[in-house]
Amino acid sequence: MVEEKLAPGARVGIVGGGQLGRMLALAGARLGLYCHIYTDRSDDPAIDVAACSSVAPYDDQDALARFVDAVDVVTYEFENIPAQTAEFLAAQKPVRPSPQVLALTQDRLVEKNFISGLGIEVAPYAQVDDAGALARAVAQIGRPSILKTRRFGYDGKGQALIRLGSDLATSFRSLGGQPSILEGFVPFRCEVSVVAARGLDGDFVAWDIGQNVHEHHILASTKVPADISADLAARAKDKARKIAEALDYVGVLAVEMFLTEGRGGPRLLVNEIAPRVHNSGHWTMDGAVTSQFEQHLRAICGFPLGSVRAHGPAEMLNLIGDDIYRWREFLAQKGACLHLYGKSEARPGRKMGHVTFLKENAQD
Repeated sequence: MVEEKLAPGARVGIVGGGQLGRMLALAGARLGLYCHIYTDRSDDPAIDVAACSSVAPYDDQDALARFVDAVDVVTYEFENIPAQTAEFLAAQKPVRPSPQVLALTQDRLVEKNFISGLGIEVAPYAQVDDAGALARAVAQIGRPSILKTRRFGYDGKGQALIRLGSDLATSFRSLGGQPSILEGFVPFRCEVSVVAARGLDGDFVAWDIGQNVHEHHILASTKVPADISADLAARAKDKARKIAEALDYVGVLAVEMFLTEGRGGPRLLVNEIAPRVHNSGHWTMDGAVTSQFEQHLRAICGFPLGSVRAHGPAEMLNLIGDDIYRWREFLAQKGACLHLYGKSEARPGRKMGHVTFLKENAQD
């Protein structure tokens, strides 16, 4: 096992070859790190910018053994990699964040139990293992509510809205009859996210709170700072810190929260944890002293964490599907910073890039 703290020239293994891996590899090059991508797709965009790559199934232990032998530390750019893969890699080199964190965030029920066990408020939820359990959960939580598979759901996939009149057996079958969780529908003022980092030494930093807008269950835009009070922003960061410390977390994480109104005033309900760099933190590439991608690499390599100071107000817009063809328009705009992911085909719902607008003031 290598020393915990690395130095420039170290070899960082990244499991996953999507746009997050691509932006990690680009940030790694600035720090003198050599990033090695492991992915099961030969056309993944991270391969184009990494120092080297391995293309093989995520359960190919021979390929994984060659990969982990060639790197000093391992991280991942998405959380749906097989738990056995992370455990195999961790037996030979440090994996950060840890496989235990990965396993927790891969199961919505386990994650909700963990968060609520810390005394952090979440939306009402109930375990659903069959259609009968769904009926009991709906009787407890009410309608509207949202049925979600416990595992492998993202960007609205693996979800069904339970409305008045919804046939519960049909709704359960629509998700393949998989173990699920029913969550109470939360009327919220807005969704915010805390993107934060925790280092090997326990140092914790968090960027300004982002305010998110979703369209068709996909993040459309994030503006910073969020339209919330300084007290609420501090409370949101405290919740993220509590989660990171309880997990003994190393790296960047995002904690998504709903801002709701309660009898005692505004409430922040934690929705989910993302154990990785996050879409709502993309604005940091142009809008902060240290980007989330550089910060993640600093953390997992044992480097000092960088400043999270924002240069000013900013707004990040995702380019989804055909939005990519507006690239010339964005390049012509003052204060617009364009990032394209190098994907070969634009498809509906596919994230093709993003643009960050740097503003002189919050009204700009």
